[in-house]
Amino acid sequence: MTYAKELDPTDSVLAFYASDLRRKREAAGMSQRALAKAALMAPSLLNKIEAAKRLPTRELSELVDDMFGTVDHFGRLWPLVIKYAYPTWFRPYVELEEAATKIRSFEAQVVPGLLQTEAYARAVFSARRPNRDIVEEQVTARLERQRILKRDAPPELWIVLDEHVIRRRVGRVDTMAGQLEELITAAETPSTVLQIVPYDAGCHAGVGGPFSTLALDEGPDVVYVEGFLQGQILAEPEHVKEAARAYDLLTAVALSPERSIDLIADALKELRP
Repeated sequence: MTYAKELDPTDSVLAFYASDLRRKREAAGMSQRALAKAALMAPSLLNKIEAAKRLPTRELSELVDDMFGTVDHFGRLWPLVIKYAYPTWFRPYVELEEAATKIRSFEAQVVPGLLQTEAYARAVFSARRPNRDIVEEQVTARLERQRILKRDAPPELWIVLDEHVIRRRVGRVDTMAGQLEELITAAETPSTVLQIVPYDAGCHAGVGGPFSTLALDEGPDVVYVEGFLQGQILAEPEHVKEAARAYDLLTAVALSPERSIDLIADALKELRP
């Protein structure tokens, strides 16, 4: 069993959070079991959090700040810590996504992470049947990514989906219906454009797989290409140009934003006749 006191707090933000949490708890004379009870979590889970083996929750961070009088110390650390729920190879993309002024994304299988509902995201992550704790960490991290859309100046978001995305049911009927409703809401948001490539468009420029392009205030645009086990960030000008052309071709064969909303509404009616 690994304890926070054995951790090197300089190893990572997660290790710093874990070791600091244990230090504050012990300074307050509180047992691990007592804190776990106050946080409504199993003592074994809190032990793993203090050992930097599991990620803390936002609720725990707010609770300990209140209990130990640390103002917003753990609350401010939490957004940094939650990035450890992402695979190592994905973290650079998340940082670029946060800095992006424009995001263009094409998906052929599932709704893009930035627009997923909590229930839909949970169904997606559960499909490979990982540990439940890991699923919840992944869901929390995905929802945290979406905070960029709630900023005062959110990035311009343009999403193109293959019709397959709105037709394949993910999770329960209510889960999929809720996701389709969320897509309609997003499509009606001024900073978001959503288009559907209908089945009758036939073969299209996105057959190579999902990808996203990010426009940044500083530095060149980048392209993110998803793979089976991990994604890849490309910054070479020829790759960015090729991705931009593919995206232009996709928008050319996609339905207009208004007709796309109608198609999503039709799919919703099929779920809830």
